[in-house]
Formats: sequence, structure tokens, C-alpha cells
Amino acid sequence: MEIVHRICCGIDVHAKNLVACLICNGKKETRTFSTITVDLMRFRDWLTSAGCKHVAIESTGVYWKPVFNILESELEVILINPEHARALRGRKTDVKDAEWLADLLQHGLVKASFIPPPEIRELRELTRYRESLVREHTAIANRIQKLIESGNIKLAQVATDVLGASGRAMLRRLADGEMDASKLADLARGKLKDKHGALKLALEGRLTVAQRFVLKELLKRIEELEAAGSRVDRQIEEAIKDDSHPKLARAWKNLQTIPGVGRRVAEVVMAEIGVQMDGVFPTDAHLASWAGLCPGNKESAGKRMSGRTRHGNTYLRSALVQAAWAASMSKGTYLASQYKRLQRRLGRKKALVAVAHSILVIIYYILDREQSYIELGGDYFDRQHVDRQRDYLLRRLAALGLKVTVEDEAAAA
Repeated sequence: MEIVHRICCGIDVHAKNLVACLICNGKKETRTFSTITVDLMRFRDWLTSAGCKHVAIESTGVYWKPVFNILESELEVILINPEHARALRGRKTDVKDAEWLADLLQHGLVKASFIPPPEIRELRELTRYRESLVREHTAIANRIQKLIESGNIKLAQVATDVLGASGRAMLRRLADGEMDASKLADLARGKLKDKHGALKLALEGRLTVAQRFVLKELLKRIEELEAAGSRVDRQIEEAIKDDSHPKLARAWKNLQTIPGVGRRVAEVVMAEIGVQMDGVFPTDAHLASWAGLCPGNKESAGKRMSGRTRHGNTYLRSALVQAAWAASMSKGTYLASQYKRLQRRLGRKKALVAVAHSILVIIYYILDREQSYIELGGDYFDRQHVDRQRDYLLRRLAALGLKVTVEDEAAAA
């Protein structure tokens, strides 16, 4: 088998140490290093002194990141999906894993995973942290709802948003020990004032001392999470508008021209796939496969067994499905029209995934060409198949018992 790299290294990394196998002109040398920074720099010096330029490392949790951070400035680090580099069963040790990775790299049999540039990795840290805040906020909000329900407070049955301005004012007073339902109902604002009677009945409950204490703590936690969310939003905006990376700001604005793609979705998209398509994803199909938004490929004996999508990038997929749902409710747009066509045949969930795939394809070309979105219109599919649409409508009218005579407008003129 052809040797691609005569000097290369395979690394089996763990939390406390790593095992490295250096292949130099057919000879193998294996060493173990700890993962503290000083030892990692000593490891890098060993590789560079041996003339090594290519390193392969498995994507093991977050343990590969410290190693990558030290090596990326002087070596080409290839991050490998563990699924693509499994060794033979019964022959698994740290040393053999490192040797196996080195052998694969030596013969060019490994495929590098996508690692975004530093500015995109910084943005990704912020957007993923914000996502964790959103999830925690949702969990706390659900906990508050369960708590007041257990105290027979039926606020959610009257107020649309329990944590809105009116709801929070009532919950704070409840936590402070207010028992008078009429006084609590008087805290309603806006349209909720019209439901004073229903509110009074819904707020007739019995919260214990312990429940009031927990409610007060949960409300404080909600406020802390919202304050943290505001801070990280500002930090993300500063990172995007940084003058040293002007391409980020342009891409951010262009992505928001797509129906359903708002500020947050645009930020998640940029953080997960970057803004440079050339040399990273050769085609939109490669990007869709990486994101897990294309049909799966499972075939045996000429029979297609499953078309389920794979997991892909969960952060990106979730953001795009949210964008697809927003786009499906827009008016007069290509994406809304596509959703309506597919929903009748595939159902709501599959139609949303299909629209999310279309949005991802649009994103690919917007980032690749550095241009804003061009709307095709809600009647795009009708314009593409005029004869088919006309025949369909005539059949529908005939099914209703109507006899219709059609005359071409141009001929009539």
C-alpha cells in the first residue's frame, strides 16, 4: 500500500495522559506524556525535532482540545471520528490504538473532521453557553409551574404566560406570603385585567412555607439566567462585529434575509459551520450530510432499508428546524409554499426537516457567494408546473360536479 506520510504520529488521548506513536521512515517509537500544558509542549518539541508535520488524533470527548491547541500552530492536526478508525476487536490497548492511528495516517486512510478557525471556535463557545442557559431557563420555568400547581394555584389556566409581567408580579407576592386572591388579581396588567374574576378564582390556593421559599429561590434563579443571557448576547454581538473579522458581520446580515432565520439562528449557524465554505464543504450536499439533514443511506441486496437522517450536528439541526417552523408560517414565500406541499404528503415533522434542509442549502450559497437571499415567491411551484396545476384544479372542480370551460387568455385577446 502506498505510503503518503513517511513521518507522522498517531495519538490516543485520555484525560490525564496521551500515548503517541511516531512513525519515522518505517520505524515506530511510542511514548507517553501527561496532558498538562508543560508536558504537551515537551511532546510538541519531540515531534518537531523528529521532522513530523502530520498528526492524527481521535475525537474523544473534549480531551483532544488541549492537545490540538498546543499542536495546531506548528503541525497539521487531523481530528478523526472514532467511528472511522476502529481497531480490530480483542486488540485494544492504548499503545495499539496509537499505532493503529499512525498506520492509518501513514497510508492516507483517515478523513479529517471539520475544525473551525479560532474566531469561529470562540463564537461557538458563546452560542453553546447561551443554549445551556436557555435549557436551564426552560427547566426552571417548568419547575415553577409544577410548584404552583401542587399548591393549587391555577394561574396557567388563565394567563397565557405565567412568567410575563403580570404573572411574575403575582408570583413574587405569593412568595412573600400574600394570601388574598383579590389583591393578587389586582396586579394584572394589560388585557389580563379583563380576566379579574377568573384570576381571583385561579389564585385561591394553599402554598406551604417551604413552597413559598422554593418559589422565591426559583424566581431569583430565573432572573439570574435572564441577566446572564443578556450579557452573553452582548458578547456574541461584539464578537461578530469585531473589525478584525469583517466577514462575520456581513454573513450575519445576509443570513437574516432568509425567511425564518433571525438573529439567534444566524449566530448559531455561523458558530457551527463558520462562514468559509470553500475548502471546507465542497458542495451543499456535503454540508447537509455533515449536519444530518439529508436522507440516510442504508441499502442491502438492492433494497433500500431505511432513509432515516443521522444525528449530525445537534445544535445546528435544532436551530434550522426552528427556522423552518418560523418560515412555514411566513406569507408569500418559497419556503412556506414548500412546507405546505410536503406537509400534505409527508406529515408535519418530515416536512419541517425537508424545509430545514432547503434552508441549509440556501445558507451554503449565501455564505459561499457572500450575497443576501433572493426570494422566489410563494407561487414558484405553480409557475414551474402551470399545466399540472391547471389540470389539478380542473379535476377538483369536476369532482364538485361543476362543468368548466377553459379559454386561454392570450388566445382570447
